[in-house]
Amino acid sequence: MTVTVTRRWRSGIVLAAALAALAPIAAVNADAAPALSAGQTAPQAPLPTIVLVHGAFADSSSWDATIAALQKRGYPVIAAANPLRGLSSDSDYVRSLLATISGPVVLVGHSYGGAVITNAARGAANVKALVYIGAFVPAQGESLATILPPAQFPGALLGPDTTDVRPVPNAAAPGGQDADITIKPADFRAVFADDVPPGETALMAVTQRPLSYTAETEPSGVPAWQSLPSWDLITGDDKAIPPAGQRFMAARAHAHVECVDSSHAVMVSHPGAVVDIILDAARHAV
Repeated sequence: MTVTVTRRWRSGIVLAAALAALAPIAAVNADAAPALSAGQTAPQAPLPTIVLVHGAFADSSSWDATIAALQKRGYPVIAAANPLRGLSSDSDYVRSLLATISGPVVLVGHSYGGAVITNAARGAANVKALVYIGAFVPAQGESLATILPPAQFPGALLGPDTTDVRPVPNAAAPGGQDADITIKPADFRAVFADDVPPGETALMAVTQRPLSYTAETEPSGVPAWQSLPSWDLITGDDKAIPPAGQRFMAARAHAHVECVDSSHAVMVSHPGAVVDIILDAARHAV
């Protein structure tokens, strides 16, 4: 008796044979990667560590609201105690801190802290993004004293009339002698934090950390922003670093720019804007 196999049945036989051949492979793969049980989700990469670097006339407590918001979202956070003694030595200190952190880092700098992260991230392979917050973003050879000529970028109230200068020893300074620069308490709110309540700025003025003359005048090295993605929060009502100067530096660094109508003390007066740009960098650069 002759049996005629139709095309439909022939296709079914071929498919069955193919599925039978694949069965051992599927079993091996199932053993290698067990299926997730109900309610489980695939493991995610660890969140980057956020390292915060304060600038002149401030300390790490200026980041308090930022730290609380980032920790609430599960991010590990370290607020570096920036020495404010010299750009090279301060950058070396922060770089040594970065070397102790396992996993990726988003490095954030405010004000003079921007110059520090520009240099500290150089050679630090775990730094994946730079975030500048109302900050200096120097190119090679520039210092805080030379980066923004007042004639080209007017509007800053920070200067000889609003600061005090005191002689101090400083191991990071040539010859070991230096001068500390602070903002006069009577001018602190207008220069640094005019959108912060007066009572709070009075305390900030008394507890401000001085910047050494060496830190202000030491030239920057090769900037890390040449090889790392950067974000920049421009403080639109800043009387310490003119907003136009901030935009100039951000454009030169090809940074992702956000703006907020804030004084220089943006971490205190507008912490939400600071957190938002850090989170953006953390999502896109790591």
